[in-house]
Amino acid sequence: MTDLSYRAEDFGKVAVLLGGRSAERAISLKSGNAVLASLLRSGVDAHAVDTAEHDAIERLQKEGFDRAFIMLHGRGGEDGVMQGALEALALPYTGSGVLGSAVAMDKVRTKQLWQAMSLSTPAFRVAHTEADLGAIKQMPFPLMAKPAHEGSSIGMSKVNSADAVEEAWHKAYGFDGDVLFEQWITGAEYTVAIVQGHALPLIKLETPHEFYDYDAKYQSSDTRYICPCGLPEEQEGVLQALALQAFDAVDAHGWGRVDMMVDNNGQPYLIEVNTVPGMTDHSLVPMAARAAGIEFDQLVLMILATSFRQGSGEVTH
Repeated sequence: MTDLSYRAEDFGKVAVLLGGRSAERAISLKSGNAVLASLLRSGVDAHAVDTAEHDAIERLQKEGFDRAFIMLHGRGGEDGVMQGALEALALPYTGSGVLGSAVAMDKVRTKQLWQAMSLSTPAFRVAHTEADLGAIKQMPFPLMAKPAHEGSSIGMSKVNSADAVEEAWHKAYGFDGDVLFEQWITGAEYTVAIVQGHALPLIKLETPHEFYDYDAKYQSSDTRYICPCGLPEEQEGVLQALALQAFDAVDAHGWGRVDMMVDNNGQPYLIEVNTVPGMTDHSLVPMAARAAGIEFDQLVLMILATSFRQGSGEVTH
């Protein structure tokens, strides 16, 4: 992994972008404040900027920031919009660029790209209106219903029969006009954190909930995170390579996370890419980093160093 030989002063004045107006605002505030505290511990001149404030862009333009650490989850911050604004301001930033951010935030486009590259992902249909639900009801059940442009399992539900399709559609439609109905995969759930082009140890997720929902992610004390994940080294390596391929396919770079399922026959299925994963006490990237011998403050600096990238996404001095 890239040697981190930067000094705190090399980063200059850093804006930690947090909050925002998406449905994931609360998690963004928690993640952003954890990152801010870490940067301050490391001696970096870091300042919080809540992008929900009316003067946020003006602050970025006028207050002499040298780079931005994006800790915004969801639309308006993780989907290429903020990345585009920072490009216009010529302000370097962490993580994926405009294209990678926009594609990864769109679960449908992500899956279409994977299918075009023969990367396995659950079968799906998209419902834009109630008129589309007839076709959904013809799919094999169970299904997973989810908004196409949200994260943190917001608006998701398991659909066990045709009778439950309409209710699930309304639940997801409250967050997004594009609702994804996806083949339900029975098996084990894994996540692969990626930092500076390297896949970290896999984490296996186990929850007594029907699936890894918002409560299981952020509030429940009975969710189990297993790392090392228990897979044979060779199989874990195959899944790490698959995650890197899936990450590259959507033009993501810098850091992020790829979620996947492995069914009871050992077949992996790619689920989604997260280009600004959480950095809370329940978050998975810090957990995987610890398993690789990388403590939280070091991880935060490694992510900040991705703001030095050139066009290839490689970290440079």
